[in-house]
Amino acid sequence: MSKIKIFSLGGLNENGKNMYVVDVDNDIFIFDAGLKYANEKMLGIDYIIPDFSYIKDNIKRVKGLFITHGHQENYGAAIDIVRELPEINIYTCKFTCDILKREFLNNGIDYKNLHEIKQYKKINFGKNSVFPIGLTHSIPDNVGFVLNTEDGSIVYTGNFVFDSSMTGSYKTDIGKLAYIGKQKVLCLLSESLYADRIGYTVPKNRIGSKVRDILLHSEGRIIVTVFSAHISRIQELLTEIESTQRRVVIMGKQLQQLINYTIDNGYINFNKDRIGTLANLADKDAVILISNENEKPFLNLERIINGYDKYINIMKTDTVFYLDPIGTYNERIAVKLSDEIAKLGARCISLSSKEHLLNHASIEDLMLMLNLINPKYYFPVIGEYRHQVANADIAYSLNMPKENIILKQNGEVVLFNNGNLVNNNEKVKVDELLIDGNSTKDIGELVLKDRELLSENGIVIICATLDKKTKTILSGPEILTRGFIYVKENEEFINQIKDISKQIIIKNTTKNYVEFNNIKTEIRDSLGKFFYQETECKPMIITVINEI
Repeated sequence: MSKIKIFSLGGLNENGKNMYVVDVDNDIFIFDAGLKYANEKMLGIDYIIPDFSYIKDNIKRVKGLFITHGHQENYGAAIDIVRELPEINIYTCKFTCDILKREFLNNGIDYKNLHEIKQYKKINFGKNSVFPIGLTHSIPDNVGFVLNTEDGSIVYTGNFVFDSSMTGSYKTDIGKLAYIGKQKVLCLLSESLYADRIGYTVPKNRIGSKVRDILLHSEGRIIVTVFSAHISRIQELLTEIESTQRRVVIMGKQLQQLINYTIDNGYINFNKDRIGTLANLADKDAVILISNENEKPFLNLERIINGYDKYINIMKTDTVFYLDPIGTYNERIAVKLSDEIAKLGARCISLSSKEHLLNHASIEDLMLMLNLINPKYYFPVIGEYRHQVANADIAYSLNMPKENIILKQNGEVVLFNNGNLVNNNEKVKVDELLIDGNSTKDIGELVLKDRELLSENGIVIICATLDKKTKTILSGPEILTRGFIYVKENEEFINQIKDISKQIIIKNTTKNYVEFNNIKTEIRDSLGKFFYQETECKPMIITVINEI
């Protein structure tokens, strides 16, 4: 009999940053390690990952990090984790494994503990074992994980959808899911993103008919923005192109490498002879693919629209097609770019996020998974809290007792003792790491607040030079401003700042000593009040006093 703890370091009450920890008798198993992208208010922040201090503090007990698939919401934090914990073992299937290898290589990381696993091949860890099972998503080699313990299985689905048209490395083996459900499942952790959407996700996740219509009714070039992570959607596009006379042109080295890799390895079926070069960009029958990544949505398209791309410009006969539906996180910029495209005389087509879904489980998918797995306890994960609640309601509608449905926030621990849920108030400390550039160090809230202050109100620097012997002012105070006021048009205001600063410096200076701290504090306080009274702005104030 076992003592099992389950909790999340990220992924609950949020989109992205998925990281779930299962502790079985002090053996730790980690499922996914994702990131989420910063919003426009988080100035300079590239992405956000879970604080993995708990993993660092307990690294000797960690059996492995198990990654379901190659979307950054699920693997994106692995790069930062490996930088600090190179001894951690990562287990994932081939497609995701190859993605991680490229990421480690591009980041100059020599990592030796990446293990390629196969679907339906058990990995033993003493009395426990992990069994990867294939599930359908928009990317190849997507798996859920079954952690087998003495008290029953812990099943983590990751992202999934039931779609019988998906075969090969996209296929779900419903028979094996049903078999797992007959082997005593203690707890099912299932995604919640579409838990408020009626019906099955299929066929609303398919776009073939829409693509076919665009190909048939567009006379000129078609410029398509694609998320490189949604491989199955790229396949749908290329399948429809093959039935036409159009030629594909792929913009960008990374997108070219990805599509060539997926074709060469059988993840995408397409005749490579239909792929043109930059010489075909001006062809009226060209279908031009440009990447659209989550970190900076539509950056490549924006560069083309603004005329900054050296290879291509928007023409009046062009059709611009957003291959993925516009979401709330990128709606503002998509609408702005659509307006600019219209001004250039081109046509713009986007997909409705209600009519064209991504490959996540809707209500009927979640019901089917619950019926197949038949868990004793149900733990909705992956999504905002309202999605988790909607997911819990689905389980309740299938007559699962309310006391067996678990709703938690990040860090709140679920405890099973001898196969039964135990009420407890244990919490693990959780936080976010704000990543800027290549640094793995957390930028922190204070730095972010400083950036917000600078962006909204600017900065004022007061400089003065004193005589080291007599302590008299040799030069200054000089006033430098950025993002606050234009100096040449506000000479009187600048002179007032100089007078206030000078009086404070003289007040805190004697023949023998200068109260540097008092000068800086009083200048900040006095000028802060003065600025707000005169301008209703609160710029950052920095004082620099030198002695020579």
